Amino acid sequence: MPQFDTQFFPSLIFWELISFGILCAVLYKFAFPPILAALDAREQKIRDSLEQAERHRAEAEQRLQDYDAKLRDAAREAEAVVADAKAKAQRLLEDNERRLRAEAKRMRDETTRELERERRKAAQELRKETANLAVAVAEQVLGRSLSDDDHRRLAQDALQAVADGNATGFVNTDGK
Repeated sequence: MPQFDTQFFPSLIFWELISFGILCAVLYKFAFPPILAALDAREQKIRDSLEQAERHRAEAEQRLQDYDAKLRDAAREAEAVVADAKAKAQRLLEDNERRLRAEAKRMRDETTRELERERRKAAQELRKETANLAVAVAEQVLGRSLSDDDHRRLAQDALQAVADGNATGFVNTDGK
């Protein structure tokens, strides 16, 4: 084999170096530019993807912050609505309580006035009945029938006596 023969070895190395140089020149001229362009394009695509991912991450963080802010605002609004509803409910309760107290006072006052009217009416009827009884007693005591003037005078005396609290003072002592 000639490649292992020592006298051909230096010439083979020379031709191998020349072949390798030509191969490198051909590769440098024709193969490396498209390969390097493809690698540069891939590198640029990866760089763009990383930049886009970073932009998306920043945008997602911004949206998350916006969402958190909106959520906090909504929570504050909900608290305000609840507080407002509680205040309105409290005002309604107080208004109802005031209205009920006023109605109860009005009913008490009306009942008191009605009782006072009935008491006066009963007292008036009692006076009339007392006057009639006084006239009847006076007729029996005197043994005669009294005139209308006598009836009126005795009724007035009896009423005055009842009003004064002196039940025995209705009989006139002057004999009439």
